[in-house]
Amino acid sequence: MTILILFAWFFLLLALRVPIAFSLGIVSLGLLMARGEVLLAVSQRMSAAADSFPLLAIPFYILMGKLVNEAGLTDKIFGFAQALVGHIRGGLAHVNILNSMIFAGMSGAAVADVGGMGAMEIKAMVDNGYDVDFSAAVTAASSTIAPIIPPSIAMVVYGVLASTSVGALFLGGLVPGILMGLFMMVYSYLVAIRRHYPLQPRARLGTVWRSFRLAIPGLLTPTILLGGIGLGIFTPTEAAVVAVFYTLILGVLVYRRLGARDLLRMLRETVDMTAVVVFVMTTASLFSWILAREQVPQRFAEFVTSVTANPIAVLFLINVLVLVMGCFFDGISILVIVVPIFLPILDQMGIDRVHFGVMVVLNTVIGLITPPVGVVLYATTEVAKISFERVCRATLPFLWPMLAALILVTYAPWTVLAVPRFFGFR
Repeated sequence: MTILILFAWFFLLLALRVPIAFSLGIVSLGLLMARGEVLLAVSQRMSAAADSFPLLAIPFYILMGKLVNEAGLTDKIFGFAQALVGHIRGGLAHVNILNSMIFAGMSGAAVADVGGMGAMEIKAMVDNGYDVDFSAAVTAASSTIAPIIPPSIAMVVYGVLASTSVGALFLGGLVPGILMGLFMMVYSYLVAIRRHYPLQPRARLGTVWRSFRLAIPGLLTPTILLGGIGLGIFTPTEAAVVAVFYTLILGVLVYRRLGARDLLRMLRETVDMTAVVVFVMTTASLFSWILAREQVPQRFAEFVTSVTANPIAVLFLINVLVLVMGCFFDGISILVIVVPIFLPILDQMGIDRVHFGVMVVLNTVIGLITPPVGVVLYATTEVAKISFERVCRATLPFLWPMLAALILVTYAPWTVLAVPRFFGFR
């Protein structure tokens, strides 16, 4: 009964538009105070949640995304993507998607993708005969690849919550992220045929080579990250630090696009964004501690297994639940709420935690483009200068390729586990 009251107050506060971090903290404190318990446990639990080495990666990945945006790397990567796939039917849509896949290896946040390259991508598509709604939709949908292809802030959070190797999660997201991009390209190709979008001439080999040479400094960033982690040279946190210094050198010394004021502003923005993520995690840790003490995860696991002991059905139910939650919560909030509850079920049914982590993160990114809370939709509205309703209507069809990727990842674990096993992580 106590837990039902706890959840009732939690959802009431959310309905009143209280931020999720404060909602979690308020209901947790309220329960402890109602029971007359010593509140020293609050500070202990919250400080323990923040005292995690993998969490140090989050500010560096946020900062790296900002540095890449403003150091002049995005223009060169866009030019390389255009020379590579611009000649395919619906070429600039494919360029947009490929650009997002490459940028995903340097960012880890979908909103950073839209904010960094969205305006340039949409303008290029509209100037070449694509309607603005479809251009905005491609930009919004492709940005969701960023939290899947490493580095990924969401996977760092999951790794901490599930006590799972962040390096294995990063490598596990590589194939699913590529699958998402390919499925979106197939859909864009079909739309381009139906709407008779213009066909660009094939770039000559010399043009491809020149654009590749210009893009090499930017392309080395994800190579440093993945290569260093896969070969065991860096931990994910150390790789983030190395990549930030590398990008900083490019922006300050090579391209001379960044000054002291730019760096101070980006550092301030990084601190703000990091504080939000860590605050949510610390209050969620207190909430999860209360749930664990009340044995809610164990009871939930018993309930699920009493309904079905089939892992296929359980994964289906979890996907449906997370998809619904994605319409109302951001991805980090979903992870900190559901992961502690689902872990006993995973262990009981022998579901690999790395496979589940990539699956649930992929599930949460779908929520980025589902109304009413889809934050990427709002970001795209600002960039494309069209109404929220138009962005929603144009973007919703991209749910089909994303759901196809989710189904494949859910029921074909090798798509996640093959790369980590190759590098000896499993």
